[in-house]
Amino acid sequence: MPSQADPAVSLRNVSLVFGGGRGLLRDPATVQALRDVDADIPAGQFVTIVGPSGCGKSTLLRLVAGFAEPTAGEVLAAGAPITGPGPDRGIVFQQPRLFPWLSVRRNVEFGLRTTRTPRARRDRRADELLRLVGLADAASRRPYELSGGMQQRAAIARALAPDPDILLMDEPFAALDALTRERLQEELRRIWQQTGKTVLFVTHSVDEAVFLGTRVIVLSKRPGRIVLDRASTLPGEDDPHAHQDFLTLREEIAATVREAAA
Repeated sequence: MPSQADPAVSLRNVSLVFGGGRGLLRDPATVQALRDVDADIPAGQFVTIVGPSGCGKSTLLRLVAGFAEPTAGEVLAAGAPITGPGPDRGIVFQQPRLFPWLSVRRNVEFGLRTTRTPRARRDRRADELLRLVGLADAASRRPYELSGGMQQRAAIARALAPDPDILLMDEPFAALDALTRERLQEELRRIWQQTGKTVLFVTHSVDEAVFLGTRVIVLSKRPGRIVLDRASTLPGEDDPHAHQDFLTLREEIAATVREAAA
């Protein structure tokens, strides 16, 4: 039985092989995406995952989301095996994927509507989250009337609406310009501090991984396996970029990614 002592997420010797299959759909070519990935992620950690392109970062997130099953090993949430998507895990993709015909408010409420949450409660929750992400004044607008950064903030609010224990983020800022990306990184840190969610955040950016993460995991090239798992000792200041600890950790992570890609 799950208990409060269980990690928010556990990866127990997880491997995943694509290809094979049976019957008419059989594909003789197989690709091993992940191999023997083993980690426990306590509740409340902000874990960033970085590594060479194609190393299985997004695949790992899909396993935790319940969109795929491991070929070997176990993936657990709060001690229970993950057998599919669930309301305990919210997801933010690289593209916002908002419904263009719905207002920002209705997009944020969408998950609550599908669970038949009463209207008054939906409204309160939407108001709370729109204030949290700084979109209270844009509640009635359509997604196409918003900037890319505002759309992604709406997507974060939508993922948080069902109050998941775990927030999964797959390169959510990759398509944004540099200034918007920096601003949203700061806002995401604030949101995480206010909500206390467990966050798994995939990125290609070493700077982003070090700035956001209380823990940074580096995967090797395919088949992805953990080659570095480092807790961040950065101070809780607003902008640690010039701090020597930030520079030291960034160089260690960058060097590990380069070696992992070789």
